[in-house]
Amino acid sequence: MGGRALPLGATAAAVAILVFAAPRPARGQIDYRNLDDDRPTFVEDAYAAEAYAFEVITPYLLERERDGTFVHASVLELEYGIVRNAHVGIKVPVALRREAGSNDWGLSGIRVFGLYNFNTESPLLPAFSLRGDAALPVGSLAGSDARISLKAIATRSFGRTRIHMNAAYAFGPDGTPAVVESLPRWWVGVAADRTFFRESILVIGEVYVLREEDDARVEVNVSAGLRYQWRPTTVIDVGVARGLREDLGPDYALTVGITNAFAIAVLMAGIR
Repeated sequence: MGGRALPLGATAAAVAILVFAAPRPARGQIDYRNLDDDRPTFVEDAYAAEAYAFEVITPYLLERERDGTFVHASVLELEYGIVRNAHVGIKVPVALRREAGSNDWGLSGIRVFGLYNFNTESPLLPAFSLRGDAALPVGSLAGSDARISLKAIATRSFGRTRIHMNAAYAFGPDGTPAVVESLPRWWVGVAADRTFFRESILVIGEVYVLREEDDARVEVNVSAGLRYQWRPTTVIDVGVARGLREDLGPDYALTVGITNAFAIAVLMAGIR
């Protein structure tokens, strides 16, 4: 962002079985409007996951890099609404990189994160959140160093249209970035989405700029995607991305994911 592609599919299938076998689904909601990090675009909205509910995300990513390298990845993610207006989570990216004459697969690091939403929208202020991420160099395709990132997130609604702004900065030494799920040195992005309530669909478009390392050139990338409420607790997302600079960013990237929400009764006991 070695061996065969099979371990990716096997891992994703195992997690999917666990997700859909969850004994107590969360109550129905319009989860398709919750714009998650990378699902399906880089920019996310300012709202946290539902309190005391879990979300499991089982995605697939295909990316063609400018040098012709192909990357297949599944960034398995678990979120938990630890309190109202806040969630924590973990990402475990498994990747397969296909280069001329070689295939390498393995973990591309481990990410842990937390988000806190300070306020909902008001007539004067947008919704505002802060998010913190820590990337750990675990696995053969992980980066060379650990990094910690802080991100500011704002969301403003105009009827069925919303505007989101994200800005992030990562602390830590320069080094080799992870194949997928790296923490860039900094990035800034803006996205707009539109809700189609009758069809339970959200469409999104975004543009963002990023610098992977202090001495790297600045990428300018665009993405588009949609989120669809397939079942009351299940959302499907699809997205495409491309770098606008001729020799930077992905030649193209395609992603599809399934998000399933569920709850565990003992953790919901205090909810009224």
